[in-house]
Amino acid sequence: MPDPVPSEITPSANIASFAGEVVVPFSSAEPVYSNAEGPAAAIPRASVILAKKQVPVLCYHQIRDWRPTDSKISKTYIVPPAAFAAQMRMLADSGYHTISPDQLYSYLISGTRLPEKPILLSFDDTDLDQYTVAFPEMKKYGFKGVFFIMTVSLGRPHYMSRDQVRNLSDEGNTIGSHTWDHHNVKKYEGNDWVIQLDRPTRQLEQITGKSIRYFAYPFGLWNTAAFPELKKRGFVAAFQLNEKQDQQDPLYCIRRIIVPGTWNGNALNQWIRRDF
Repeated sequence: MPDPVPSEITPSANIASFAGEVVVPFSSAEPVYSNAEGPAAAIPRASVILAKKQVPVLCYHQIRDWRPTDSKISKTYIVPPAAFAAQMRMLADSGYHTISPDQLYSYLISGTRLPEKPILLSFDDTDLDQYTVAFPEMKKYGFKGVFFIMTVSLGRPHYMSRDQVRNLSDEGNTIGSHTWDHHNVKKYEGNDWVIQLDRPTRQLEQITGKSIRYFAYPFGLWNTAAFPELKKRGFVAAFQLNEKQDQQDPLYCIRRIIVPGTWNGNALNQWIRRDF
């Protein structure tokens, strides 16, 4: 996949192909847990995690009507409010229940039971319409989501304010990190981890009063070199887009699909059933 140019308004990734995922089978004779000491000893082996049925994770960016200046590719990640409303109505009518990243994490590492037809709604880039349009629509059905915040945008025109992010958290949504300015993780060197992760994480924790445990890669682009950096900063899982998961450390490259603005409720339901 070509390497996009970082931008505050560029989507986290181009639409990836929706190929199915190869699941590694789990042998009952295989040790369930790693031999690592300390907290890591509670994490199952990668094969155990990969053998679990995947929970659908949807990724949204802008929730607004299309403009004449929007390109064809833009319409894949800009979802008109009417389309978003239809998608949420379909999820509710079809019996889906939104879960939090904490619930997903607990399910993956310890098999904690999830509600029937679980689904995780995620939002990238801090766009204001996620708060003014998507959030009220979700509340109609009691839905919650995870909002991955790019902190450089806080308080700028067309982006959420600190108070709005705090309110999302107070209302039961999860706040995650999406770096400072959407810089490609695969290019980090030197002080980039401090600028892109350490400072934004502290800022989000000050805003919400809660620990920030989840991360979404800008453009969905990741590499295994990022995993130890995320771990030592307290992130327990990270989200990409639709690439194959790492077979050794799948918690740090959990799959999502971008929901295009061209999908109605039925199309979304078909893709969920096909892809997960």
